[in-house]
Amino acid sequence: MGRRSMEPLGISHPAAGRIAAALEASLDGMVAAAVEAIWEQVPAYRACQDDRLRDQVAGHVRAVFRAFLTWLAGGRVARPADFTVTREQAARRVAQGISLADFLKAFRISQLTLWQGVRDAAGDDAGAREVALSAVAQLMQVFELGSTVAAEAYVEAQQHALAEGDRVRRDLLEDLLARHAAVAGPKRGLLRVSGLGPDTRLLVAAATLVGKRPDDRALRDAAVAVGRFRGGGGHGLAVVRQDEIVGIVPLPRGGTDVAVANLRCACDDLQRRQVRLAVGVSTVHAGLLEVPEAYTEARAAREGLGGAAGVLALPMLTSFEYLVLREDETVRRLIRPEVRQFVADDAAAEGTLIATLVEYAACDLNARTAADRLHLHVNTAYYRLDRIAERTGCDLRRLADVMELLIAVRLLAVGPAPQP
Repeated sequence: MGRRSMEPLGISHPAAGRIAAALEASLDGMVAAAVEAIWEQVPAYRACQDDRLRDQVAGHVRAVFRAFLTWLAGGRVARPADFTVTREQAARRVAQGISLADFLKAFRISQLTLWQGVRDAAGDDAGAREVALSAVAQLMQVFELGSTVAAEAYVEAQQHALAEGDRVRRDLLEDLLARHAAVAGPKRGLLRVSGLGPDTRLLVAAATLVGKRPDDRALRDAAVAVGRFRGGGGHGLAVVRQDEIVGIVPLPRGGTDVAVANLRCACDDLQRRQVRLAVGVSTVHAGLLEVPEAYTEARAAREGLGGAAGVLALPMLTSFEYLVLREDETVRRLIRPEVRQFVADDAAAEGTLIATLVEYAACDLNARTAADRLHLHVNTAYYRLDRIAERTGCDLRRLADVMELLIAVRLLAVGPAPQP
């Protein structure tokens, strides 16, 4: 009867030594075959641009094969300490852009190669075949242990890489906000990958979550969304800065319209997942030294949303809209009481008169055109304008009076400016 216990066969059976010797003699060939199979079956390894990868994989395969040979030759069973090289290789695969799934697939391919080598070494000898069959369990144990170490090491290395990448991004952003554009090392590489140079025309976005307490997952999802606010020849830079996300991107070929459209689409996608963002976008700035000013503008635009979700882009505003965008208590105090009362009362009563006033101003103080656009009889439009004049003491034929009313409406009635 065949014996099922792998350890007595692995230590004492005469055929075990013959198989171990045959495997040792063919080790170089098995390693080469395993590497070739990995390159053939795992596209990510073929696509990797790191010239050192093939030699690294060969060294890793050889170390795992030797862990099995140690047991087969009568030594101890494999232990996690035998896979130190696996931990090192996992960190390298993360840096080389090879996924965990591809890393483990390569591990399985080498396992099959080693098993084929065991079968070939056993040949037609009945005793050797019995050892080979019993060795399957140990072979599986070696690769199960190795795969576990590989997966744990990969995830650990990936988390470290993400943390390190976040740190570099945050440090780079702080440098740019401090007007230190002459950066070196990883930060310089990050700028290059982001498509940002000293004279690059750029936009800055500043975003915060709305309606929920920020957590790491939500902030990362939001950062991905802000990262889609990109264009030109680079990917842009998106950084989580405490509870804020800051994006810096090269101006795309289509200009601010394209950048803002991309950002709005990304925010819409987020909102469908119950993540709501308030985002402000700066005007176009010329170069990295202007990032501080652009960031200040982006924050002012975001604050102009008044805590509501949405995207407010300064390039889409008129100068008048920008002037009344920011909260200013002095301006509020300068609003006459009768004007303040009119705005408060009409806003509470569905804002019919306010809507007429805004359309009247948009039509260059032409009541007939405003009536047409509001689908009103012209007499109704005149009646409403007269009511506004009576209640506020303003002459709506005078531009200065109309401007005073518009400023009051912007500050007191509609809160955040609409998403232009």
